[in-house]
Amino acid sequence: MASRTTHSPLSVPTATVLGTPICTYDMEQTMALLGDLLDSDESHLVVTADATALLHATTDVRYQKMFAGATMVTPDSSGVVWALKRKGARVAGRVSGVDLLARFCALSADRGTKLYFLGAAPGVAEEAAERLRLRFPGCNIVGTRHGYFPPESDEVVAAEVAEMSPDVVFVAMGMPRQETFFIDNADTIGAKIGIGVGGSFDVFSGRIRRAPKLFQRLNLEWLWRLLQDPTKIGKVKYLPKFVWMVLTRDR
Repeated sequence: MASRTTHSPLSVPTATVLGTPICTYDMEQTMALLGDLLDSDESHLVVTADATALLHATTDVRYQKMFAGATMVTPDSSGVVWALKRKGARVAGRVSGVDLLARFCALSADRGTKLYFLGAAPGVAEEAAERLRLRFPGCNIVGTRHGYFPPESDEVVAAEVAEMSPDVVFVAMGMPRQETFFIDNADTIGAKIGIGVGGSFDVFSGRIRRAPKLFQRLNLEWLWRLLQDPTKIGKVKYLPKFVWMVLTRDR
């Protein structure tokens, strides 16, 4: 069955980084646009892109599929924001998955928007939902499920999600798996918006501490994550290559 995810470009300002158009809206503008998409008749994938994802997309067909299936791509790292500003784009800062999730919980409390959390280890999505319901009274999280299932079970899981009729599905299974899951199963799920949010459930469940505000203001959240989990050095090592490619290719 063909995917419901629209590939139609939105009428928003973008700047291209390593071949991928990135929306330059700030968080408030982004949420206003996504609020409008909740009234559309199509499904929309929102990709929050960091430097590593954009770099992989230059050679990896899985990442290319992810970006090709996106209605909107937002800047989710200081490296991407730097690349946008270097091209003269007026961009206020990051529009990250973890922040979009919190904003949608607030929106849900006001409008009753139905949210579904899919991904992370068993128990994590449930813990995140419990904490977010306390933080945003009235937040309408209609279901949760862990992300520990093989690709051959995707259709079954998508049908489980669809039973709850969510408006927005947050998928936390790592790039590009989380995004391609939504692309491939958008018809079954029927949600208006799908957003890949990586490790956000771990943060909201309390299992991982988010960087202090000072680190966030200084664009050093990546350093905080590395200090908390040294295994993330695998992503950090790609940053010099990203910078070099932006300097040499994005002229």
